[in-house]
Amino acid sequence: MSGETRQLRQIGPYRLLARLGGPTGTVYRAADPGGRDVAIRVLADGAAALPPERLHRDIERMRRVQSPYAVDVLDGDAAADPPYVVSRFVPGRALADVVAEQGPLRGAALHRLALGMAKALAAVHETGLTHGALGPDTVLVIDGAPVIIDYGLNPHDEGAARDLRAWARTVVFAATGDRGVADADAIPDVADVPDGLRPVLTAALSARPPSAAEAADAVAAVDAGPSAPPPPIPVPAAAGQGPVISAPAAATVFGSGHAASVVRGWARLLSAMIVVVAVGLAITLPLAGTLLSAAAVTALRWSAALGVRRRLLALVRTAATLPYAAVFALGVGGGMVALSALRVEIDPLEVCAFAAGAGVCALWTAPGVTAPYRQLERRCAAVARSPRRLALAGVALGMLAFLAVVGAISLTPSFAPMYGLQTSLENTVGRLQAALH
Repeated sequence: MSGETRQLRQIGPYRLLARLGGPTGTVYRAADPGGRDVAIRVLADGAAALPPERLHRDIERMRRVQSPYAVDVLDGDAAADPPYVVSRFVPGRALADVVAEQGPLRGAALHRLALGMAKALAAVHETGLTHGALGPDTVLVIDGAPVIIDYGLNPHDEGAARDLRAWARTVVFAATGDRGVADADAIPDVADVPDGLRPVLTAALSARPPSAAEAADAVAAVDAGPSAPPPPIPVPAAAGQGPVISAPAAATVFGSGHAASVVRGWARLLSAMIVVVAVGLAITLPLAGTLLSAAAVTALRWSAALGVRRRLLALVRTAATLPYAAVFALGVGGGMVALSALRVEIDPLEVCAFAAGAGVCALWTAPGVTAPYRQLERRCAAVARSPRRLALAGVALGMLAFLAVVGAISLTPSFAPMYGLQTSLENTVGRLQAALH
């Protein structure tokens, strides 16, 4: 729980559990007097400045909105300082995060999103309210279905037409992954949207859009088609940051807001534990550990590349990083050997082992070659979004990391099965140490 939430433990009769953030005001997860999970939206300055009688009227209208695609408003207090609205807690993820992680929607998935949002807006408009802030951050996705949140209490009074244009831009964003489409007021290009949805989206973006109910009817008449995503779109990577990757991977995997920060933190921790395991294995089994890390780095680069040419380039990039990693290995090994001049005795085999560990660490995290590590973070982010998978992965990787550290410290390194190489390296390092002694 954040410091702000610890200081503010209760709003009205609701006990605060965590701060969730929110684009239209601060949102908290809380428990009502009966222990039920709810979401409390503390109104931002614009909405909070509305007259109390207007706020009370709008909260009562919000409670009358009936749609499986609009969050249920349960309570609110227009006279509180600041005023707040209480709704059912929806354990979904923002559409912005879903598209960032999984890529643009297509077929049945896009159709379901467009239809659900239109039906939700129709239900909101029937009560005399408008949304006023519809977008990728105010649409949650749960089990593939959209649920709009933070509707009503719109201080702009710009009417339903604004909502329809925002609906169309959000659908275009979901179909293309272009966040700029959703954030701008300009009319987006619908060329990349499936044919069946283009007419209704074009109409919704016009100066005189249809009603939300008419838009829902038009979407319902469209053939949904298959739900498979389109082929990834190549996006050039920045210089020195690895091969070309697909648009979904190049997009921000973690999204925005408090929940996304938590996912990012766990993804980084899981990735760091994997690297610890890799380095520990390289110290204990220098030959096998180095080969396994090289293979893993290659696989991550390969999976991020598109087409035969780019995948071959990924192999070349990995091959080019091996001499770079060798420099780090030689630097660490040479430094340990140099300690002999200060009468510090280090077993020659341990020198070779820790040099291998330094080389493997460089394969993952050295400056200029961090693309595989970023790909690893992206994959860990998918695990971190599921509490169950996160718990299992955290326990497993934590145990492996602990064993890897213990093994690196306590076990005798082995270059199996190339014992001849082990003997040669051990003798060479021993002679260097003797020369400096």
